[in-house]
Amino acid sequence: MSANQSDFEDQVSMTVDYDEISGYESDCGDSNSAVSDRFDVFTRNGMIRLEEENSAHDIIKTCFLSGMGFAGGDTNLVAIHKNVSSDLTRQARFESFKIFSQAVAQKCGGDANVKYAWYGGSKDELCEILVHGFSRCREPAPNERSYGVGVHLISPVFAYDGALSSAVDERGLRHMLLCRVILGKMETVAPGSKQSHPSSKEMDTGVDNLQFPRRYVVWSAFMNSHIFPVYVVSFKAPSPNVVSGIQPGIQPRQANTSKPTSPWVTFPALMSTLAKFLPPPKMLLIVKSHNEFRAKRITRPQLIRKVRQIVGDNLLIQVIKAFRSKSLHPASAKRTV
Repeated sequence: MSANQSDFEDQVSMTVDYDEISGYESDCGDSNSAVSDRFDVFTRNGMIRLEEENSAHDIIKTCFLSGMGFAGGDTNLVAIHKNVSSDLTRQARFESFKIFSQAVAQKCGGDANVKYAWYGGSKDELCEILVHGFSRCREPAPNERSYGVGVHLISPVFAYDGALSSAVDERGLRHMLLCRVILGKMETVAPGSKQSHPSSKEMDTGVDNLQFPRRYVVWSAFMNSHIFPVYVVSFKAPSPNVVSGIQPGIQPRQANTSKPTSPWVTFPALMSTLAKFLPPPKMLLIVKSHNEFRAKRITRPQLIRKVRQIVGDNLLIQVIKAFRSKSLHPASAKRTV
């Protein structure tokens, strides 16, 4: 696959796809093994904890921590649970998801555009969704921008955004759903829009930006046919400030909240965009360097220096500035080889 035909999100989805939703206990840990009481609410509702040796666990962990950006080094992924319930209601919901996938694919010329996406919330809210499905379109949090009336999900490369919507439970853990989502043909929805359904029969879902999607919007009429929760990711941030966006050790009143005067972009967003222009070997070098930074084997200045060497300053500056202007298109940037 050429670089201009893929992006980081597609690589994540393609990698995880082998672990089929309908795969059951053979891929997971023993449902009868001793499980900590802190996850009893998941296990008694048809979830099975993935063992750390499971390849799907490793892939999801890598995707999650990468999507947390520079907060990934201070975030501890505690557990991943898989939705393997065989009760009739959940099986019917899964069959419905498959039928709608086929219907949307037929409407869209063979591709239903099914992706993975994050959904953050409280532990109780996520359990309700797992058992009964989505029942409402949640009001945006103070830190969120609304893009229409629907269920807002986050692109897999921006796990940090989903974490901002999560809530700390009684044991200090946060939780997010990793869902399969039928996106079909997407349309741009403006910030603050009150749109609540597709603008035409050709459209299926909304998105904040067609070129660099960060937020997906599934309209309320389709929230239980186009979204299927597959995993629950439980994690802990040593300091709540890691998720709130304030550096650890700095009190809120001391934090610098002024808007940056120069172009800036989170590292997951940068990787997502660079994948449109760089060949896979160069993207692997960038991901490797980022992993070394998260493991504290290199410093942030060393990471930046490596990225500059791999990408080249001209393309890097153009990509970063595009996040302020939202004007970059793959055709407008020269692909490196």
